[in-house]
Amino acid sequence: MLWSLFKILLFVGLVVALAFGAQWLLSVSGEVLVTFNGAEYVLPPLVVVLGLLVAMLALWILFKLAGLLVATLRFINGDDTAIGRYFDRNRERKGYEALSDSLVALASGEAREATTKAQKAEKYLNKPEITTLVVAQAAEAAGETDRAREAMKELVRHDRTRFVGVRGLMRQKLEEGDTVTAMKLAEKAFALKPRHVEMQDTLLRLQAKDGNWDGARKVLTAKVKSGSLPKDVYKRREAVLSMADARDQLAQGNTDKARAEALEANRLSPELVPAAVLAARMHIESGDKRRAAKVLKAAWQTKHHPDLAAAFADIEPGETPDARIKRFQPFLKLDPAAPEAKMLEAELHLAAEDFPAARRALGTLYETHPSARSLSLMAAIERGEGGSEAVVRGWLAKALGASRGPQWVCENCGTVHGQWLPVCTNCETFDALSWTEPRAGTVPTTALASDMLPLLIGAPDPVAPEVEARPVASDEPEVEVVTERNVDPDVVGTTRDVSEPVTLPAGDSPPAPQDEVPTTAGTSRM
Repeated sequence: MLWSLFKILLFVGLVVALAFGAQWLLSVSGEVLVTFNGAEYVLPPLVVVLGLLVAMLALWILFKLAGLLVATLRFINGDDTAIGRYFDRNRERKGYEALSDSLVALASGEAREATTKAQKAEKYLNKPEITTLVVAQAAEAAGETDRAREAMKELVRHDRTRFVGVRGLMRQKLEEGDTVTAMKLAEKAFALKPRHVEMQDTLLRLQAKDGNWDGARKVLTAKVKSGSLPKDVYKRREAVLSMADARDQLAQGNTDKARAEALEANRLSPELVPAAVLAARMHIESGDKRRAAKVLKAAWQTKHHPDLAAAFADIEPGETPDARIKRFQPFLKLDPAAPEAKMLEAELHLAAEDFPAARRALGTLYETHPSARSLSLMAAIERGEGGSEAVVRGWLAKALGASRGPQWVCENCGTVHGQWLPVCTNCETFDALSWTEPRAGTVPTTALASDMLPLLIGAPDPVAPEVEARPVASDEPEVEVVTERNVDPDVVGTTRDVSEPVTLPAGDSPPAPQDEVPTTAGTSRM
């Protein structure tokens, strides 16, 4: 648009300049005396200027005629292509000028003008591999999909532009959502240029989405050979492909193939949590518990994931809670300061109903790094130690608004996934999920494990004696019941909550009669 405006203004400026120049020549007084062959000619200035312009035009025509005469003489002497080359030079000059204008218009964002100039260049030049390429790009920029598609199909017919045409058709199919055809075109383009980085990434993404793990491995090999992928990243992505293939083989019932792929994935990337878990479970099924523990410990040193702890627990599924705590000690000592290690140890003590030890294991994690899990663990500890219902509910209320902690988050688009996947479900990026804490408010909190629910909601005591309720006399004052409105929000959920219990509102309650049996809910504080 700006270039067109500039050309219009330039044309108007030239017309105005010529008009003022002609007016100035008419207004100039005087004459020009020309002497030629003994004769004198008196000419006005305007005639002299016009004569000079006519002389320049005649000189240009003379040169053109001289060139045509030379070409004719060469043709007479036996050069059959001399006259053809003479006219071809003029056509090429006009064609390249139109091609240049088309490229400038395309770079300026004037797609329609670029298309017009490209078609003009196509008429003058006999080089479709150049002009058709510009036509395709200009039509694509102008939104003319059909014309761009036809131009790209024309590019496919020429060896020099076949890759460009296939790539353009593939991009159109991707925009239309036809991933099946797009993957076939991507495979064709990859065969033409295996070192093309963009085509490698596109084909890898399409193959991973389609579950074509063998084809994806070939692309990865080409990427590492071309130097576009570091070897450490190559090993991890190869492990991701092996892990994905192991899952598919396991779903199809091919246990032996799934086992081989899972062990290969764990060998290539020991820190890949899903591969470590699956490899450990394969070792457990084969009876090699020692190797399963070794695999899980190696993964735990770099990634503290609850699935690793769950798989480590499955090594000895029938052990007692105390025996499990003892067996987990070497596992926990690998990184005792990690939040996941603290919460894991607290859960182990909760399962053994050792609530003070669970509190000590959790420490101040609910303050330094509050999450739904750590706060829910505090609620379970309070319930187990006989804390009031209001205190337990206070912890649970905080847990509902807290972060869920680390999750499987896509590094490209930030989408949170409930489980690990080789390809993001949103942006379809391959190997983009990492175990990290998402942004606040992106994921709702989830319920706790079912084995912890009795610690939070309470469970009836099957051996507790039934106590007959005694009606309260009319002259006996009622004891005010502790409710949530009696809880100090500044106390619940802090370290003061341990030493500063929730109290009744102002007003002394009368002591219970001596013959009344006290009714206590839950276990007493230890």
